[in-house]
Amino acid sequence: MEKKNILKNKYYLYLTEFFAGMSVMAVELGASRLLAPYFSSSQIVWTIIIGTIMIAMALGNIWGGKSADKDPNPDKLYLRIMAAAIWIAAIPLVGKYLIVGISGLLILTVNTNFLILAAFITCMVIFVFPLFLLGTVTPSLVKYTVDSLDESGKTVGTLEAFNTIGSILGTFLPTFVTIPTVGTSVTFLIFSGILLCLGLIYFISTRKKKLFCLAAVVVFLICSIFGHFDHFAFWEDALLVEDESIYNYLQVKEDPSSMILSTNVLFGVQSIRMKDDALTGMYYDYALAAPLMADISKKDKSDVLILGMGTGTYAAQCRRYFNNNNMNIEGVEIDEKITKLAHKYFELPDDIRVTTYDGRAYLQAVDKKYDVIMVDAYQDITIPFQMSSEEFFHMVKDHLKEDGVMVVNMNMHSDGKNSINEYLQDTIGHVFSNVYTTDVKGSTNRELFAMDHGRGIRNLEKNSNDQNDPALKALMQDISETLTPYQPKGHLLTDDKAPVELLGIHAIDGLIKDEIGYYKEIFKKEGMKGLINQL
Repeated sequence: MEKKNILKNKYYLYLTEFFAGMSVMAVELGASRLLAPYFSSSQIVWTIIIGTIMIAMALGNIWGGKSADKDPNPDKLYLRIMAAAIWIAAIPLVGKYLIVGISGLLILTVNTNFLILAAFITCMVIFVFPLFLLGTVTPSLVKYTVDSLDESGKTVGTLEAFNTIGSILGTFLPTFVTIPTVGTSVTFLIFSGILLCLGLIYFISTRKKKLFCLAAVVVFLICSIFGHFDHFAFWEDALLVEDESIYNYLQVKEDPSSMILSTNVLFGVQSIRMKDDALTGMYYDYALAAPLMADISKKDKSDVLILGMGTGTYAAQCRRYFNNNNMNIEGVEIDEKITKLAHKYFELPDDIRVTTYDGRAYLQAVDKKYDVIMVDAYQDITIPFQMSSEEFFHMVKDHLKEDGVMVVNMNMHSDGKNSINEYLQDTIGHVFSNVYTTDVKGSTNRELFAMDHGRGIRNLEKNSNDQNDPALKALMQDISETLTPYQPKGHLLTDDKAPVELLGIHAIDGLIKDEIGYYKEIFKKEGMKGLINQL
């Protein structure tokens, strides 16, 4: 085979391998950020992404090798690269609509494992084709670069080295540079553009496929112009902020009564500020029972630690209702961008210190003891296993004063046998001698209070009557009457074994079944027309 001019030098082929490897990893990381707002960023979602991409790459390797042996024409390889580039460029434009459409169809037809199936089918539809095409690159390039069996090992090794180096850069650049600075949509467009340029350079040098190249450029430009026109939550109006950090998709919106922060799961509220400084009506209010249980109003000095600070809703509540100059409030928040939003939009006081760190790592680094430690790090099935284990709760206990109280926000009602809540409550009950729970009215949240002294309920009853705010007083009195002692049943989450994501999926299935049951019945009886009539 006579090689085209640009391919006479193997370095262009090595560069092709380099940028193909880079783009595969960038698309994989982009996939996680595209899916996270809708399906969470749990280990399960990551597993689905990685598994799906590996399937696509394996199939591409097989087909690419056979194709190269049958017809070793570089034109076809670079056509495939350009096709992959255009597909990737279109992901920001149509990806979010495909996710919502697929989820909407499945939620009406699937009874179990909705999240797994929805994430898997979404990955198959959106990512398999372009990554299948990129999977053909390596075997094709081997065919074009191996001149003799004597140098085959060296040539293949060089190709793999370029692919690996590209993959390394494709891992770090999106995570630390492009996604935090320009966002997921533009990240897809950047790496799509790189692949497109590879193909354009090749065909310009060979003076072939002029119309195809022109059409590809036009489609890419259309995708670039309109690909980030809508939000991830395209049904939302008047967002104050839509941003991305290393850890989260961030959304700040305002209504007449409040300022709200939502993170990866679009339908939830991660933090809230009430404009009239009233109670939020959410789990933060219930968690205010913890300072009363710890009897901090009777102390000259008290210390509160919040693991999962968010924008400081709980800190602001403590400051408002227990206005004590000697109350020291500290927060730990892993996402620095959330802390910046807290100061800009949520009026987080400057004197409340927030450390950008992982909650467990922070406890390992300090030896201070606290009156109250709030654990607010669970979000749907995105439960950090290292903050759900026996070892973690022992660490929390070691950082509590003798009469201290831990409060944990568990955000899913799931009371069945072997449920996520049962596992968490049993684990905490294994560490603390006194554990109480109460459900948050009008939500799926549950608050758990744990301590190693028997004065918590008595302190709560006594201090509830002393509150000046009528709404808070009534709520605390109600909580004191509804708190339920918890007796552990023997389940234990440890650092070695903590299947929190799988347990969370079962809880999610139950919640979806409860919420969607009514619409499923309409769909079964009246079809899509009946659903439309309900809108």
